[in-house]
Amino acid sequence: MAYLHEPERQPALRVPAVVTGLILVLLVAHVARMMAPTLLSDAIISNYAFYPARYSHDFLVAHNVAPQSFWDLAIPFVSHMFLHLNYTHVIINCVWLLPFGSIVARRFGSVTFILFFLVCGIFGVVAYLITHWGSIQYAIGASGAISGLMAAAFRIVGLVEAQDLPSYAAAVSGDLRRHTPLAPILSSRILVWSVIWLAINLVVGVTGLGASPGSGPQLIAWQAHMGGYIAGLLLAGPFDWLASRISPPVASA
Repeated sequence: MAYLHEPERQPALRVPAVVTGLILVLLVAHVARMMAPTLLSDAIISNYAFYPARYSHDFLVAHNVAPQSFWDLAIPFVSHMFLHLNYTHVIINCVWLLPFGSIVARRFGSVTFILFFLVCGIFGVVAYLITHWGSIQYAIGASGAISGLMAAAFRIVGLVEAQDLPSYAAAVSGDLRRHTPLAPILSSRILVWSVIWLAINLVVGVTGLGASPGSGPQLIAWQAHMGGYIAGLLLAGPFDWLASRISPPVASA
């Protein structure tokens, strides 16, 4: 007697361990700060959030603030990514990180993925620094870095035809091999996606839509989104080349 074997169902999204770990780090960092005494929580923001005023010589002189050390100036470029305004902020970023981070991590490998995440976040906050020079309005959150992951994910899946559902599912789950080229930045699909994403952020910047009225930091630092996205778009190619030489593909969790 013959039996029919039902094909094993594949998950729609397979989450690499490095993405799961990064999400846990973001959540734990936020919970720890929220549970800390108020003075300690405020001190963490003061020392590790990204204040553009910290880098303005004129501001420091005008307010009699002593020059800071190299590390005091360098650390906030990275530490701001691991601080969030509230639980809604960190949860939205984690939900956003899950699909785009998974696509990029499976292509780049763990080491290159983390480097790419940090570099995009740094470029994002540099964009915020340029547009808010001397401001005491600080920026926190991983949105700039995740915007860079979004851009890279677009280039990874950008050559897959929308009607080719098996290939699209393979791209999202990470099964496209590294010899598959990234979509060119100037391809029509990448340009359309990029224009839509940048337009959304421009609307946010002009209208203040989604901002938190009266709060200290901006809930949506749209300049960081745009800076991180552009960095991800431009650097996906070099990091893909780097990944092919130093990082093995990432296994699913």
